[in-house]
Amino acid sequence: MPPPSQPTDARRPRAMVIDGAWRGLGPGLEPLSGPGGAPLTRTVKLIVLPLIVRPALNPELAADFLLPAQAARLDALISASGTRLQATARWFTLLKRTRRALGIVAGHPQDLYFQRCFELAAEHGAPAAGADALARAAVEDVADAVGGRTVEALKDHLADAARRAGLDAELAAGWERRRPAPAADAATAVAPAADVLEACAGARPSPEYAAMVEAGHGSLLGRALWAQPGGVWGRDDLPAHLGLTGRQVPPRPEAGRGASTATLPAPLDRTVFERLFVVLQSSARRDELPAVPELVAREAGRSCAPLGLYDESLRVAVVLGGRLAAGLDPLGTGEAAPGDTAAHRAVNSRWRREASVLRARRMTVSPRPDPDGGVLDALAQDLRTPWAAYMRRLWVRLHGRDVRDAPLGDAASAWAVLDGVARSVMMDHRARVRSALRTLSASASGPVHAPASAAPATAAQAAGQRSA
Repeated sequence: MPPPSQPTDARRPRAMVIDGAWRGLGPGLEPLSGPGGAPLTRTVKLIVLPLIVRPALNPELAADFLLPAQAARLDALISASGTRLQATARWFTLLKRTRRALGIVAGHPQDLYFQRCFELAAEHGAPAAGADALARAAVEDVADAVGGRTVEALKDHLADAARRAGLDAELAAGWERRRPAPAADAATAVAPAADVLEACAGARPSPEYAAMVEAGHGSLLGRALWAQPGGVWGRDDLPAHLGLTGRQVPPRPEAGRGASTATLPAPLDRTVFERLFVVLQSSARRDELPAVPELVAREAGRSCAPLGLYDESLRVAVVLGGRLAAGLDPLGTGEAAPGDTAAHRAVNSRWRREASVLRARRMTVSPRPDPDGGVLDALAQDLRTPWAAYMRRLWVRLHGRDVRDAPLGDAASAWAVLDGVARSVMMDHRARVRSALRTLSASASGPVHAPASAAPATAAQAAGQRSA
């Protein structure tokens, strides 16, 4: 029997079921939907899954692919929530208007208000008499909960010269206290990863995962990276750090004073400011974060720790992710590292079915120049080094969990993160291909039509949902 992460003729992708049920709800959901009518990624992540589907209480709905009875159950749950979701959309419009009137600009409105709007819809229905006062109270309550946990507060905190000098001294001392491991220990740290990936992707218990955490394999790899190891992943062309740093070894972290999403360096090269900038920008629940002074103090120690993480289970997830990333081969070229596992088969087979990958595969083997001026060819070449994007996104996700003290308690939890990152990278590449095609079409004298293989193969792909 195929593992539950793989489709069969009987199973339907959960994303497709959600998309179909959502579109069946009719008008009134525009504030929660994208231009094509599908639910926004944040709508699925913040409302549909945690508040309607509730996989913790309905574990049969937690799989990526659902049997007919499970798909019908999911469709029924979303359909039954239609009135509440339409009310949620109206509350969200009202809270955004109230936010503008109060002059509040910090934070992303969807992250801050989606779940609060669903609560208001559950308690009060659609906005009616007295809704303005309720909206103002909700916006002010959220602002109080955020409590200065903003990028602006971080910038103000690190603008103080004496505070920055103290932080720089702390970082220098922490870096000097490092204990690099022999470079040869990197291979030892990675050795059990294949067994864990084979077991967890096949939905089997993996005692090796707990053994890796207990033995500190993540710390061992992180300490070995300070000693510039080689040949860690079974391929001479792959750096041991897999793109987590742009240097041969991670540099000593600095305090920093600014950041830009467009120019962020590799994860282990980031300043304390840049690390926390990403956390504050992406946090849906900032009230769960420590205050900015504590955030900075803890990040100083974390940035000097192995792999830039405190929790050992998260460090082990980097080891597992590296072992998976080294074997990613979306183009089917056979250039990936040897040692195929169930995890590699699941991710690679899914990726190779992508329409954008099918086109990229043709482009990378065709002797003809790219007729689109090189734009799509560059995207195709990205698929030759998929490990770089995968490890960068994995580290960011694990770092966010580390800041919130959210370890990965078992192999199933670790696999959910590893597989989710793979889906996210795949969908991001798909979106970039679509954007390039739209740009080329708009700039050409006549429309540039994508071949049939460039169109999404399923409604689930059209929805473009990212796995959290």
